[in-house]
Amino acid sequence: MHESVHAIASCGVSPIVRIPANEGWMVKRALDAGAHGLIVPLLYTADDARRLVESAKFPPKGRRGFGSPFTMGAFDIKGDLSGLEYMQNANDNLLTAVQIETKEGLANVEEIANVDGIDVLFVGPWDLGNNIGHPVLGKFDPELEDAIARVLKAAKDAGKKAGIYCPNGDAARKYADQGFQMVCYPSQMDRV
Repeated sequence: MHESVHAIASCGVSPIVRIPANEGWMVKRALDAGAHGLIVPLLYTADDARRLVESAKFPPKGRRGFGSPFTMGAFDIKGDLSGLEYMQNANDNLLTAVQIETKEGLANVEEIANVDGIDVLFVGPWDLGNNIGHPVLGKFDPELEDAIARVLKAAKDAGKKAGIYCPNGDAARKYADQGFQMVCYPSQMDRV
């Protein structure tokens, strides 16, 4: 991960790392490698979101510890950013995105959106559809579309950004036009 994060950053692009679970050690590992942000799956409650923010932010907003010699390099390719400067600015410059992809996450989406330190609500429509009883078997069912709209509204109402995985370019355009700021379209998904 360290090499990938720094290679991406050296091209002037922000490396965002999707970790496999909302575990403090995974958050620290990705951020210590120099990630500019995180996407974290399977958030169920606002307490989960607060735990994530606590892991990702330095005091006083969180409890993240400092100790990696790699972190600053991914933020400052020239090499003149000190550790102190990084710590003083990291809380405001790291993206924290949470995936809303469970029935519980959807039920709590407004509370999750209002957690200070959460920047983006990101819809995982395949898992969300499965979890609310409307799996994706082609087009998204109206109930899944309603759930997606609820996540977008919760993000907007809380002053946060919204993102979504899309099955094809047409869907990506549709959701971008609806107001999603982050649209992920993996090209191999159009064959699903």
